[in-house]
Amino acid sequence: MTAESASTAPAESVPSVPSENVADVIVVGAGPSGSATAYHLATAGLDVLLLEKAQFPREKVCGDGLTPRAVKQLVRMGVDTSEEAGWLHNKGLRIIGGGMRLELAWPDLAAYPNYGLVRPRADFDQILARQAEKAGARLRENTNVTGPIFAARGSNRVVGVTARITDDDGGKRDTAYHAPLVVAADGNSTRLSIALGLHKRDDRPMGVAYRTYYKSPRTNDDYLESWLELWDGERLLPGYGWVFGMGDGTSNVGLGILNTTKSFRNVKYPDLLRSWLRNTPEDWGFTEENRTEPIRGAALPMGFNRQPHYTRGVLLVGDAGGMVNPFNGEGIAYAMESGELAADVIAQALARPSGIERERALSAYPRALKDTYGGYYTLGRLFVSLIGNPKVMRLATQRGLSHPMLMRFTLKMLANLTDPKGGDAMDRIINAMAKIAPDA
Repeated sequence: MTAESASTAPAESVPSVPSENVADVIVVGAGPSGSATAYHLATAGLDVLLLEKAQFPREKVCGDGLTPRAVKQLVRMGVDTSEEAGWLHNKGLRIIGGGMRLELAWPDLAAYPNYGLVRPRADFDQILARQAEKAGARLRENTNVTGPIFAARGSNRVVGVTARITDDDGGKRDTAYHAPLVVAADGNSTRLSIALGLHKRDDRPMGVAYRTYYKSPRTNDDYLESWLELWDGERLLPGYGWVFGMGDGTSNVGLGILNTTKSFRNVKYPDLLRSWLRNTPEDWGFTEENRTEPIRGAALPMGFNRQPHYTRGVLLVGDAGGMVNPFNGEGIAYAMESGELAADVIAQALARPSGIERERALSAYPRALKDTYGGYYTLGRLFVSLIGNPKVMRLATQRGLSHPMLMRFTLKMLANLTDPKGGDAMDRIINAMAKIAPDA
């Protein structure tokens, strides 16, 4: 939309609807990105409707492991991350591959804490949604957004959403919510973005992750564990694996594969997971009789695979905007960070009159995303294209793990953990590489 057309569109005209269905901002989806957006909007004094299609607690496919980057965002939201509050802390990343095992502590930085966390997603997402509620956001569960509402016939500017509510007795009813701005935080499937014609970009990497839970004595492991090679006897399997102790008697065990791997479309992921686990030590307990949950999978939209991130009154955050880190498949930290970025831009925009001035403020959001992640995600796309070749991955694993200094550099690079100003030589090299790389 041009600034001129924005100034003439009746974007903020609201029909006669119940006042409880009108807000300054509507956030669609109460996952990490949506709840973080709603929290920061509410703390800025804005009236926010947070619409969630399910009811908490609810299942989400995830590794449940959080790096220090995600921990920082939890602290920003005032979440108590202590062990007494039920969080399992971890010291760093254990890497296994090439016949070697290496434990790398999270780096000591000014910008990020030096510990990670583990928490089940059903519990985690509920904590964030309730934190947004405490800040003043109006959470509506069992509210499935079905499409955008446009300002007027022939207009392409969004001024609200339609939704189907499931009542306590199971009955369903349709309703509408109105706001001058809408945030799409509805995940990889993002029906709202698709309704606006915003489809995935084929030139961006996509990952797939599958995971389940096993009763295991490894439940209290204080390192996140990553397997860079998955073996089925003599055969090297495509992808990478993880084992995250949950601290509740179980371990979250899963694997991921990138679409840069030739086998991407031909893999039966549950079979692949079982093949790998059959070759793990018996006393770990990763057997069918110890499995406590179904094997579930989800897509990992990486490297800004859906753009633009602002258009026609709608901002995309988290997975809806393809913000998963291509280097390591981490999505939660970037979901929450993008939510805070979006909230800051929205607060500034709504302090201005509608029209050209407001649109000028909103245009800062995609620029801020590219300034923050653009070069880094470009490096990530190059990285995944290289490791999609099993020979390259095997060589990198065999040569790299024998050099602890190189692996510490790699950990900082893959987890995006550097001090933006100052820092050590590794930080300065990584920051410089991201700065000179073209925007994603």
